[in-house]
Amino acid sequence: MADVTPAETPNPNAMRFALSVMLPEMVNATQASEAAGTPFAEALFALDGVVNVYGTADFVSVSKRPAASWDDLLPAITEILRTHL
Repeated sequence: MADVTPAETPNPNAMRFALSVMLPEMVNATQASEAAGTPFAEALFALDGVVNVYGTADFVSVSKRPAASWDDLLPAITEILRTHL
C-alpha cells in the first residue's frame, strides 16, 4: 500500500499525487480506453469527472472536468492509488 500525498497545481482542474512507490511504467491516458491494462488508471477513469491520468516515476497527476468537485473526487482518488499501488 502506497502513501499518497495530494497537492494542488496551478491548474485548478488538476491535482498531483506524490507516491511513496515508483510506478512500473509511465501512464498517459486521456480516455478510459487508453487506461486499459493499467488497473489504477482504469479505476480512476471509472470515477465520474476524471478526464486525464498521467503518471511517471513517483507521482500521478489527475485532471477532472471543470464541473466535477475535488471534494468528491479527492478521497476516492487517494484510496484508489493507495489500494492499487
